[in-house]
Amino acid sequence: MELKSVSSFDELKKELKKNEKGFVLLYKPGSDASECALDRLENQAVEQGNIAVLKVDVSKTRDIHPKYNITSVPSLLQFDKEELKNVIKGCMTEDYYKSVINGLYSKSTSAGGEEKQKKVVVYGTPSCSWCRRIRDYFNEKNVNYRYIDVAANPAVAEEMKRKSGQMGVPQTEIDGQMIVGFDKPKINRLLGLN
Repeated sequence: MELKSVSSFDELKKELKKNEKGFVLLYKPGSDASECALDRLENQAVEQGNIAVLKVDVSKTRDIHPKYNITSVPSLLQFDKEELKNVIKGCMTEDYYKSVINGLYSKSTSAGGEEKQKKVVVYGTPSCSWCRRIRDYFNEKNVNYRYIDVAANPAVAEEMKRKSGQMGVPQTEIDGQMIVGFDKPKINRLLGLN
């Protein structure tokens, strides 16, 4: 699928208004990670209608990423209607992009039998190898998550420390429950993974 290019914030808002869900890849040509994300995202077919999948070259379009406080690319912005719901940073697998776009999220079942998406946040730093392993694991298992670089955001690092009592990374928050380190058995139990 060829991603539609967007060249201004106003154009982005118009595209998002037309659709139930929207995905916007912010990328920079010439960057290996950006080219990887663009290539893998373009290989995904959209199985549902009312989904916009767009791309923004941040070297040409400079008014979109500041609106959403995006400081690194590639970043895939996930919208419900016009509301930003998630930011996925870096180049992910084709299966991961497909699962995110087609709504195959990590789900749990409530007492009433309804499925709901669990909120998963990974706190990490660029130099942390265990942070990369957790992200790779979630990508492999098609778990939808938000990644936050705490090195780039001291306020979020303090919030993470307040929640868990720890400063070390990686830390994963699943529906408000903090997990310090890559505790695979606990992560699997909370997400219902094998």
